[in-house]
Amino acid sequence: MFFSRTKKSIELIDAFLNCVDQGLLLFKEGVKNYLYNNMEHFNNDIVQLANTERESDKLRREIETTLYMQSLMPQVRGDVMQLLEEMDNLIDQAKKNLFQFEVETPHIPAELISDFIRLTQTSVSAAESTIPAAKSYFNEPVNVSEKIHRVYFYEKETDMLADIIRRKIFKEIPGLRLSEKFHLRYFTLHIENISDTAEKVADLLSIMAIKRIV
Repeated sequence: MFFSRTKKSIELIDAFLNCVDQGLLLFKEGVKNYLYNNMEHFNNDIVQLANTERESDKLRREIETTLYMQSLMPQVRGDVMQLLEEMDNLIDQAKKNLFQFEVETPHIPAELISDFIRLTQTSVSAAESTIPAAKSYFNEPVNVSEKIHRVYFYEKETDMLADIIRRKIFKEIPGLRLSEKFHLRYFTLHIENISDTAEKVADLLSIMAIKRIV
């Protein structure tokens, strides 16, 4: 079987992907807690997400060292390394975005709270959908295309929701200063960017899977 001699590396990669998944969950909960002013839980989410991001970095370095020192997966090593980098970008973005909420403390109008929650959930769903797709690459590459279609679906939904929020910000909510509108647009964009990164992961996985199958 493909990768039959690289069990330890696959286990490390699986642990890394689980870290990314955990980081995305913490980001989603963190935004929700911020929006509902549950600041104790929000601060705890920040701490846990920072710890999870450090653990994912540690695992990624360990995987890289193992692949090169033991000359494992030489025919796909470059692709795997690029995949890990893109997946790592997901948790990096999640951590940076949550810290931006803590540092800049944006004021989210009450009428936008449900929109921001939905935007966050949908953008994170795109990113979460890359996890089973990435795991399939190492076990059943023929199933990758079936799994990544969810990434594209949620990415398009995220774009649509972000446009709706921006339209509300600039056209439907009276009393907002221009600086507040720009600030809200800024946070909308950064939440949306998580799904854009997920789309890049999906594109990469699609190509990687084709290389393995042919």
